[in-house]
Amino acid sequence: MKLLRFGAPGQEKPGIVDASGTIRDLSAHLPDLGGEHLDRAALERLAAIDTSALPEVAADTRLGPCVAGVGKFICIGLNYSDHAAETGAEVPPEPVIFNKWTSAICGPNDDVVIPRNSRKTDWEVELGVVIGKTARYVGEANAMEHVAGFCVVNDVSEREFQLERSGTWDKGKGCDTFGPLGPWLVTPDEIADPHQLDMWLEVDGKRYQNGNTRTMVYQIPYLISYLSQFMSLQPGDVISTGTPPGVGMGQKPQVYLKPGQRMRLGIEGLGEQTQAVIAESGGSAR
Repeated sequence: MKLLRFGAPGQEKPGIVDASGTIRDLSAHLPDLGGEHLDRAALERLAAIDTSALPEVAADTRLGPCVAGVGKFICIGLNYSDHAAETGAEVPPEPVIFNKWTSAICGPNDDVVIPRNSRKTDWEVELGVVIGKTARYVGEANAMEHVAGFCVVNDVSEREFQLERSGTWDKGKGCDTFGPLGPWLVTPDEIADPHQLDMWLEVDGKRYQNGNTRTMVYQIPYLISYLSQFMSLQPGDVISTGTPPGVGMGQKPQVYLKPGQRMRLGIEGLGEQTQAVIAESGGSAR
């Protein structure tokens, strides 16, 4: 299934994409697409619905983040060997963990706002993993049982805030609009192998990132198991699993986003995002 949320910000309703690609309204069957509705039993009930009987949603309707009420937005850094190489970093001996604040989450096609005093806002296409069942001290062999589905994430990052302003990475990762999610939450039955997915990102039509999830250093079962040793992973939590090479910081010379530009990105089987880049209201990028 391809599940989604549609409507104005803060008023989104749950939806599903039918076999013809039409969005259908699921709100008669569940209040929203949050963690409490992402366990296997709930997803099986949704899969049994006759989508042809559901109301159609206009194609130009805004799409919201594909998951409601995200509790934790956990990110993995330097998790692609070729991306680590382009940034001059060594592949870490254990996964690098950081957070994006949930206030960064926005719809897949919403504007991305360059923060005030930003000089180095960058892009990162990433595979998102959405948790559907609580995971605590789980083993790799059982880790995928805890996955509700997958989605596209743009891990927008302000590199000066992240790397040059002291402290942890988090303040360069969690600015408002720095976490577009979607367009869809795609259930695992539709993805034969999440570690063999092409992924790409363009800025103003120029292809910068052109990778594949097979170059992940730490794969999804390991990441879920690893994270669950340090925290419980709860339904609705999102894990963003790292980016392939081609980020702005890795260009020679470096290239960063400017107001007026447009990003377009996607992952095989998971859909595409498109974001206009704008300046913070009342301020501008330096």
